[in-house]
Amino acid sequence: MTRTPVRTVLVHADESCLGNDRSKPSPGGNAALVEAHAGDSLARWDFYECAPQTTNNRMALAGAIATLEWIRRQWQHAAITYVSDSEYLIKGVTEWLPAWKARGWKRKGGPLENTELWQKLDQAAAAHAVSWRWVRGHAGHPKNEYANVLAIRAAERQQRSNGLVASEFDTWLANERRAGRYSDYDPDRELHDRT
Repeated sequence: MTRTPVRTVLVHADESCLGNDRSKPSPGGNAALVEAHAGDSLARWDFYECAPQTTNNRMALAGAIATLEWIRRQWQHAAITYVSDSEYLIKGVTEWLPAWKARGWKRKGGPLENTELWQKLDQAAAAHAVSWRWVRGHAGHPKNEYANVLAIRAAERQQRSNGLVASEFDTWLANERRAGRYSDYDPDRELHDRT
């Protein structure tokens, strides 16, 4: 029996919350740049969501869940490198989650915040082989900066992509290069390094 090769997918994600306070209006957005091989070339898609009242942490979790679920709809199972500047998300899923599960979804010191989202993320990630990676935010990484632009726009406009849509990353990068930024950056190298 021949097995279909597992699709390698690279995700750069970010979130935004305008206010980040549950006691006042705090609209949020999350976004992801999703990349995968398509024949002999690379394909890029954007994904973004919004919420009228939320926090940065909730948007980071919701974005990861939705992105992983859309990837499952597209390819069923994938080897995913998920890059985010949210320490809450990355540390939570790589360091804290196993202990929470072992204690019945509780923290050592009491109740777990955002339990329902952590449980959904655990379930969504189980469909894939996910490698979680943290990147410092607002430190000049082009794909993180682009995801940030998408997340802020989703929060401000309260817009959703309703699935994976053709990415505007190449246009954004060309505009950044015209402004003198990222001239030596190879946007395809990261995905080639993971195959």
